[in-house]
Amino acid sequence: MEFYQFHPTGIAGMGILITEAVRGEGGILKNRRGEAFMEEYAPKLRDLAPRDLISKAILSELKRGNGMRGDRQIDDYVLLDATGLGKQVVEEKIPDIAEFCRVYLKIDPVTQPIPVQPTAHYGMGGVPTDHNGRVLRGEGKGTYAGLYAAGECACVSVHGANRLGTNSLVDLVVFGRRAGRHIAEYAANADLGHLPSGSDSYARDKIARLKTGKGAHGGAIRETLQKTMMEKVGIIRTGEEIRAAIGTVEDLRDQYREARVQDGNSAFNTDLLELLELENLLDLAFVTAHAALRREESRGGHTRDDFPERDDARWLRHSLAKLTEGAPEFSYKDVDTSLFAPKPRVY
Repeated sequence: MEFYQFHPTGIAGMGILITEAVRGEGGILKNRRGEAFMEEYAPKLRDLAPRDLISKAILSELKRGNGMRGDRQIDDYVLLDATGLGKQVVEEKIPDIAEFCRVYLKIDPVTQPIPVQPTAHYGMGGVPTDHNGRVLRGEGKGTYAGLYAAGECACVSVHGANRLGTNSLVDLVVFGRRAGRHIAEYAANADLGHLPSGSDSYARDKIARLKTGKGAHGGAIRETLQKTMMEKVGIIRTGEEIRAAIGTVEDLRDQYREARVQDGNSAFNTDLLELLELENLLDLAFVTAHAALRREESRGGHTRDDFPERDDARWLRHSLAKLTEGAPEFSYKDVDTSLFAPKPRVY
C-alpha cells in the first residue's frame, strides 16, 4: 500500500489529468521564471521522463518557491506550455484536453499555458489475488471461496513498485476478464451457503449510528485527511512527516466514530454513501502511512527523503498488511526475480 503513483500533470485544484500526449507532442513544463526546468532534472528525457521523476521535479520547484504563486506550498502549481504546438496540432492531436481547459479553466491551450500540479493517480497495491481474481487468504493459505477482486483495488502484482502507462488496462481486460469467467464457473456450481440469523445487524447498527451521531459532518474529516496525506505521505516522504500523519489519521478515525449524516432519507442517500466511503478512506490511509513508515528505502512509487537509496538486501519484498484494532499487522513475501533481476534506473 506504500506504493502510490502520482501523475505529474493534473489540472491545478481539480485533479483532472492532462495526458502525457501533450508533452509527447512537444508541450513543455515551465516554472514562474519561464524556465523549462526538466532540463535540470532529466537532461536526456526532459519532459518525457517517467511520471514519478517529473512529479518529484515539480515538487522540488514548488519547494524552491518557483511555482506560479511562489509560496513554497504543495498546492502551488507550474505551467504546461503547449502554445508552441500550433492550433492544428492541438485540435487534431489533443482535442479532449483542449476542451477540458476551455470548459473548466476558461483558457485556450492554443494561446495560454495550462496550470498543472502532481495528482494522486493510482495505487499499485491492493487486495492480493491469484491470476483468476480470487482473493488470497495469505501466503500459502489458499483463497476465500466466492470472494474476487479485479482492477485497481486488486494486486495480482502486475505493477510491482511502480506502474507503466496503460498497464492499468491489463488489470481490467486481462485479469478482470479472467475473474469474470471464473466467477461464472463458480456461481454455476456453488450452493447458497448458510446465512446465520442476524447477519445484517452489523450493517444496520452502523447505519443507525451514522444517522444519530453527535459529531460534525464528515466533510471536514475528509478535507483534513486529504490535506494530511498529500502533504505528509505524498510524493516525497520522511519518517517524521509520516509519523505526524499517522497521529492525525488516528485523531480523524476517533472523530469519525461520532460523525453523522445531514440527510436522514432512507433512499438514494448520497450523504450516507460518502460517509461510509470515508470510513474506508481512513482505514486505507492508516495502512498506507504505516506501510510507508516501515519501508526504509526509496523504490518506485515510494520515496523517502531520509532513505533515498533502494535497499534490495532488506526491502526487495512485498508488504502484506492486515488492519487490526491498533496498528496494522505486517508480514512480507519474497519477490520472484527469476525472469528479470532489478537494476538501477538511470536517466
